Order: sequence, then structure tokens, then C-alpha cells
Amino acid sequence: MNYIQQLRSVVGTRPLILPGTSVLVLDDDGRVLLVERIGIAGWGLPGGFMEPGESFEEVGRREVLEETGLELGALTLLGVFSGPEYYFRYPHGDEVFNVTAAYTAKPLGGELRVDGVELSRGRYFAVDELPADVIGPEKPIVDAYAKLVADQPGR
Repeated sequence: MNYIQQLRSVVGTRPLILPGTSVLVLDDDGRVLLVERIGIAGWGLPGGFMEPGESFEEVGRREVLEETGLELGALTLLGVFSGPEYYFRYPHGDEVFNVTAAYTAKPLGGELRVDGVELSRGRYFAVDELPADVIGPEKPIVDAYAKLVADQPGR
């Protein structure tokens, strides 16, 4: 039983405050990798929740590798995101308030393949062609990155 399952056995579906990491994986053309999670409608970022003793960076590297098969290069902090807009209720009823460290990174190795357990598909999107159905707690992160790119000189 993992850490979150242990907590859930005590608190049930009540809201938990959970730290985690999302990674904006960028290809050589600057496109962002978005993924569809099994059982959750809409697109999101690869990433997940922290296990005891992990750093945010370790979470990002572990989750991206597990979910997509990609090994990451240097991680650059985009920001830490928290607050009421990062609330999420899973289809099975569990509620969370996400505290998310979001990073940008390029793959160093591996080939994009979704795990088929957590993810049903993955696809790179140009920043100016991001889908409208990005899931709630990850939309502000994707929007922050899109704004950063748009504000860069020469763009």
C-alpha cells in the first residue's frame, strides 16, 4: 500500500493537501507534451504525487519515466502552484488540493510511449495550439508557460 492509499484508509475521500510535480516536457520544436489519463477526461501534464523522502525534482523524473518512457535532462522551475483553483475531485470521489512544483525539461533519452496503466495517450502540442480541455488543476500551469513563451522577445 503506497503512502496516499495509507492516508486514504484513515481519512476516506476527504480533501488532502498533496505535494507533487508536473513537467512540461518540451521537444526540439518547443512543443509541450500533454497526456490523457485513463478515467479522467481531458489533457494534462506528466507528473504525480510525492512519496515520503522524495524531492520535487525526483518526483518529476520518476513520474515522467514511469508514465512516458522519457528520461529528462535539466529541470527548470516554472513555479509552485497552489490554492483553490488546484482542487480536484477524482471520478471515484477522492478530493485533493494540489501543491505542484512545475518544471520545464527536454528529454535526454527514451522514446515516447504511454504506460497504458495511468495514461491512454500522449501528444506534443505547439504552445499556440494547446487543446481547450486541459484538466482544471493543470490549466493554470500550462497557461503560465504559454504566457512565458508569448512574453519572450522575438516571438
